[in-house]
Amino acid sequence: MACLFDMPYGYYQFVRFASMLAFAYLSFSANEQHKKNEAILFLVLAILFQPFIKIALGRTIWNIVDLIVGTGLLVTVFRGKMKSDK
Repeated sequence: MACLFDMPYGYYQFVRFASMLAFAYLSFSANEQHKKNEAILFLVLAILFQPFIKIALGRTIWNIVDLIVGTGLLVTVFRGKMKSDK
């Protein structure tokens, strides 16, 4: 969530690259588990966050995207943890 604050440009580049790698891995993993909808969603997020061809949405839109994606990831993690605790 530090992306919501004024950080050096290199920080945002690192976050975009790390996010792309993480979403690509999640897409591959979901595909291996035959979860096609999740695989497609994570692939789209990997493309959206990739640092090579900048997708200019403006700072406000990017902040909204970051909040939605971050919240979605937290919900997914906690939902998965709750299922594994049962």
